[in-house]
Order: sequence, then structure tokens, then C-alpha cells
Amino acid sequence: MAHFSKLNKDNIVEEVVVVNDEFVSTEAEGIEWLRNFYNDPHSVWLQTSYNTIGNTHLLGGTPFRKNYGAKGFKYISRIDAFVPEQPYPSWTLNEETGLWECPVSRPDREDVIWNEDNQTWDIVTYPNE
Repeated sequence: MAHFSKLNKDNIVEEVVVVNDEFVSTEAEGIEWLRNFYNDPHSVWLQTSYNTIGNTHLLGGTPFRKNYGAKGFKYISRIDAFVPEQPYPSWTLNEETGLWECPVSRPDREDVIWNEDNQTWDIVTYPNE
């Protein structure tokens, strides 16, 4: 099965579809097949890998476009990557992984949340029940 992401005019993924391998064997064939299937010859489609995240293939294969091109991700052609939305203004894009990085290392614990105003990881506190 091949996954394809449809891009809008701003290179944002609008939808992802799966095309059976019996219909296509290359990205170019997949794009042509999708344009014909949807009767939209000007649509922009790119193949994406369901098993790629942070420029690593989860099953040991070759990573493809740094991340799976999920709905809402942006395609950046300069680095040939699908990139999630920037979580906070202070975070910077790692162009090798296609993921956003925090300016401060995250503590090795689960109960923290990023505080953009203070640029710190704050411990989450829960009210007494």
C-alpha cells in the first residue's frame, strides 16, 4: 500500500489516501492515478511513508520525507520534508529530522508542560480531589 498526501496551495496536507500497490509502483504513477481518479489534473500529491518519523523509518527501512505527511502537516520542498505545525514560537525546526525542538531540554519525566512565557518546563500540578 502506498500513502499519498494531497497539498493545498500553501503546501499544507489536506488529506491522506492509500493507493493499492496493484494500481501504482512509483510515486509518479501514483500521482497520475490520483489525478485521474479524482478528475483533478492540477491537484498536488506527494507520496509519504506511514512508517517514517523524525527521519527514521520505524521498521528499519529507508526514511522518506522525514515524517509521515499527516493532515495539517506542511511540506517544505527545500528540505523535502513533511513538518508538523510549530507548537510554540520559540521552538526551532531541526531540518535533519523535520521536527520542532524546544530551546530548553525536556526533563526526563512525564508530568511536565512547556511554559512559553517563561521558556521553562513546568511540573503539572493537579488540584486535590
